[in-house]
Amino acid sequence: MSTTPQAPPVVVVMGVSGTGKTTIGPLVADALGLPYAEGDDFHPAANVAKMSAGVPLDDEDRGPWLDAIGKWAHGRAGLGGVVSSSALKRAYRDRLRAAAPGVVFLHLTGDRELIEGRMAERKGHFMPTALLDSQFATLEPLQDDEAGVAVDVSGTPGEITARAVAALRGRTG
Repeated sequence: MSTTPQAPPVVVVMGVSGTGKTTIGPLVADALGLPYAEGDDFHPAANVAKMSAGVPLDDEDRGPWLDAIGKWAHGRAGLGGVVSSSALKRAYRDRLRAAAPGVVFLHLTGDRELIEGRMAERKGHFMPTALLDSQFATLEPLQDDEAGVAVDVSGTPGEITARAVAALRGRTG
């Protein structure tokens, strides 16, 4: 009996700002041999300006951004890929799943103190540390019925990536 090879996954690296989506996403993509797309690049200029001014995005702001990420993920179906997106609410993840039904979420998790420290060290990023509380308040962690895994972000990027790849491979076979 032969088995059909499983198509590579389309992975959405999610979590609050500062968890390392932009660092870990490309490393996971490289380990899986897949292309990476930076979710921040899908934001319209108005969203970047709003966040740069310290104003949290609302659901209306996030709609076009989520749709653009969903379109990219849909285009990678059967081919695989890794894209970052905070995807903080279940409704946002549902919207991404509606566009690309096979997506798998990699939720990068960590305690507020660790994440705030990492955010404070970043240079030239539009998301100020002041918005971290709004991110945690908005966050709805992955539910049992959602395709995905959660990985703690303590440790080095290499350690986090190894845990993430192992969790994804364990989930997808």
